[in-house]
Amino acid sequence: NEQTNGLIRRYFPKGTDFNRVSDVEIEMVGYRLKNRPRKCLGWKRSWEVYCGKAPPPVALQT
Repeated sequence: NEQTNGLIRRYFPKGTDFNRVSDVEIEMVGYRLKNRPRKCLGWKRSWEVYCGKAPPPVALQT
């Protein structure tokens, strides 16, 4: 989708020759994109929610 394309462009600008990009670099970008904190998950990473390893919520006092 368009948002994902925009995120990928942060790492690989338009016109990037992917023949000159290593598989490791591509995998690293994929890893970073998959492990971004997500607003819909309360700014947790998907693996934190899936594994139940998210830190407990913090109660804020006013």
